[in-house]
Amino acid sequence: MSFEKSIDLNYQRARKALVEEISSKGISDLRVLDAFLNTPRHLFIDGAFSSRAYQDMSLPIGYHQTISQPFVVARMIELILKGNIFEKVPLGTILEIGTGCGYQTAILSNFCRKVFSIERISPLAERAKINLKSAGVKNFLIRCADGSLGWPTFKKFDAIICSAVSSNIPEPLVKQLEVSGKLICPIGNHEDQNLILVEKKSRTEITKKVLDSVLFVPMLPGIVDLDDK
Repeated sequence: MSFEKSIDLNYQRARKALVEEISSKGISDLRVLDAFLNTPRHLFIDGAFSSRAYQDMSLPIGYHQTISQPFVVARMIELILKGNIFEKVPLGTILEIGTGCGYQTAILSNFCRKVFSIERISPLAERAKINLKSAGVKNFLIRCADGSLGWPTFKKFDAIICSAVSSNIPEPLVKQLEVSGKLICPIGNHEDQNLILVEKKSRTEITKKVLDSVLFVPMLPGIVDLDDK
């Protein structure tokens, strides 16, 4: 067996172990587990952390940002998929706030026609594009913009996932959510955060549900162009 094949086999075993771990923590949607089994997380992180690529933990990706803990990513996606008209069919479009290194984008790409993703740090946005292409993901569009303002040109989405904590749910995101769509966002401060699930039942009826305690980096305004870690 060649060295490259041996490495690939080790990564496959590590992905299987990760899937077993997040399943043991409560993730039961087989589609979500399958997406994690087939997404090469090691392609999205710095080589210095390659030995931890398939541990269920967040890792630094530069610019004071992190790649999210796999269980939390799986939890958010499972909530988006569960119990609505999209349960047995793919979503049309998903808006992701906080592209980061592109790993969650890759997972989301399994469940929709296209992922629209916003990253405020320009070098991260460019890196994510390279990572996603390396992983063979094609159905995505990344823009460098202020995620709290929603997609730069107004558009409606079947689901919106935020990967940064805000003190409240940004109103522009609610406006860009389709009727019957779901938005999931961590709300709180640097010490106390909870996932909030928003469902748009009709044009005028919005429901909110407080879920798990989490820990995310803050959602900040504006964009960052400088390649300065």
